[in-house]
This record gives sequence, structure tokens and C-alpha cells, in this order.
Amino acid sequence: MEAIQVHQGKAIAMDRSNIDTDQIIPKQFLKRIERTGFGQFLFYHWRFDDDGKERPEFELNKQENKGASILLAGENFGCGSSREHAPWALLDYGFRVIIAPSFADIFYNNALKNGIVPIKMDETVIKKWMAVAEQGKLELVVDLPEQEITVIGGEKIHFDIPAYHKEKLINGWDDIALTLQLEDDIAAYEAAK
Repeated sequence: MEAIQVHQGKAIAMDRSNIDTDQIIPKQFLKRIERTGFGQFLFYHWRFDDDGKERPEFELNKQENKGASILLAGENFGCGSSREHAPWALLDYGFRVIIAPSFADIFYNNALKNGIVPIKMDETVIKKWMAVAEQGKLELVVDLPEQEITVIGGEKIHFDIPAYHKEKLINGWDDIALTLQLEDDIAAYEAAK
């Protein structure tokens, strides 16, 4: 997992609530066995028409949103089934941070385990930021060690994140890497048997 301490990026608004994992990555694209290559299918039915052509009105297809790495969304982001492919698709597309009023529990934990920073933020703040992002003009700095988001040229807002997950994200540790921190102790225990 790639470490993340401070992330600066363009934010885009997806002003929708209850975005479920089947909308994030439709089930027909879950045949891959590796974690990469899912970004091309992110929000597939919203991004493309039945002929596979981009829908120009969809947020990710707008020129001013190209290269965005921070997603602003409505409440209950990532609801639905517990597919880990959803954070894989978001990360593969280029999103490192998702800011929403609330997240589905399983999605929230899957995002953290895969190197995405899911930030719960007050809906009034998000709506204000969405208005600026819809003009293609919102850039944010997410400082994970300080747990602070800075709007370029403006305000700073604190956010909460569990200390355990914060440490893993800052160090780029997935569950295996975290376990390997204890490799000497594990080897000593095994040798003592």
C-alpha cells in the first residue's frame, strides 16, 4: 500500500447520496483477480451509454474534472454489497481521498485497508465545497498527520480518523506489512516451540 501523509489535489463533486458499490463498480467487471485495471470501469453505467460512449454530462467526463484525486459525495457512500473491488476501482482511477457526511461501514474499512482516506465531514461544509468544485476550481490539501483539510487560499477544517488506521495509512502498511513488523517476535516464538 502506498503511504499517504499529505495529499494535495483537485476535488470534484458527486452530489448524490447512497452511491452503492454496484454503481461504483458494476458486478460484470468483477472477473479480474488482480487489484488493478478496475479504474476504467468506475461508475461505468453513469459514465458511458449503452454503446460505450462517454456521457458528457457525467462528473468524471467533464474536462474541468480530469485529474481529480479527491471525491466529494453525499451521505452513505459505498452502501450495498461488501465488494472490495469498489475501493480498488476508485484508487485505480486516481482517487486518494473521499469526503462524505457518512460511509457504509464495510466500504469505510475496505477503503482504509486499501490506501484511500475516507473522511467524514459535516454536510454543510461539503455542500459549500461542492458549489466551488462544480466550477472546477476546488483544490484541497489533506494533512493526515495533523488531521486537517486546507482549502487552497482559505479555511482549515479538522477531521477525525481512528489512530490505528491513521498510522497504517501514513506508513503505507496493509495488514500483512503490519504483521511483518513483528517478524522477529514471531520467529522467536516459533523457534521456542
